[in-house]
Amino acid sequence: MSTAVPTRPAVVTAPPVAIETPDEFVRVYGHTNLFYWWPIWAVGFLLAALTYFDGHVMAVVPEGTTVEQAKTLPGEGQPRDVLVAPPGQSLPPQPRADENRQPHLRVAASNNYGVIFVFTLLFVITVTNIMVRGLASIIAMAAMIILALVLAQLDLWNPILEWLGGLDIRMTAGGYLAIALPLFLIWLFSVLVYDRYTYLEVTHGQVQLRQSIGEGEIAVDTTSLMLEKRRNDFFRHWLLGFGAGDLHIKTGGAANLDFELNNVLLIGHKVERIQNMIREKEVKPAGV
Repeated sequence: MSTAVPTRPAVVTAPPVAIETPDEFVRVYGHTNLFYWWPIWAVGFLLAALTYFDGHVMAVVPEGTTVEQAKTLPGEGQPRDVLVAPPGQSLPPQPRADENRQPHLRVAASNNYGVIFVFTLLFVITVTNIMVRGLASIIAMAAMIILALVLAQLDLWNPILEWLGGLDIRMTAGGYLAIALPLFLIWLFSVLVYDRYTYLEVTHGQVQLRQSIGEGEIAVDTTSLMLEKRRNDFFRHWLLGFGAGDLHIKTGGAANLDFELNNVLLIGHKVERIQNMIREKEVKPAGV
């Protein structure tokens, strides 16, 4: 004889409900074109260090000074190369506080460092102010690289500089630092302080915009929010910005805002996060 065992009703547990926390948001900052000037201070610091350890110093001499080679000086056993000032003139004292007044300004023996720094400066100024978009930017960059390599391979850079009037671009280590250090401090202030006063903040249901210092924030609903990612300037967005881009934002409704944040870092990742938040709002059940 079998005994029936009573069964208990199955207990179904509801899945945990995701609770939205008020700090779930994506904040997007735009930047000025000064952000793309980082190669100038980076190359300046590098060339300052290379120039300092090059092992040469600069002497300031009056015009007409000649170099006499292999001259035997009193009390010296080996011949020396000496600088001979013109009659009636003397070598000016070097700008140094010690009593010996010996040359001490660090300078490189080659002018290649100066050429590199000037090329970097002109290149950054050009590409951050003249927009070359799409395929044209890639062709322009390829042409510049090919031209530079061909001139270097044919050893034509020195004749070109000679043709330009014997151009010799040379800076002391302090000269590089005089440009690189203030520019680096201005760059830090711009990126970390000034640029952070203009931003776009997106939550699950709202878009907030602050356009300039001193203005209040504008808040609209994310309904009909349209995002357009513009990243077609090869020099600025890819070469100097490591994947930055311009973000065009347009909203629907009564506000109908239409604005643009330029030079947004990691723009692809930011746009993807915003789109995910909008999709989460759209699929969330009513009343949850």
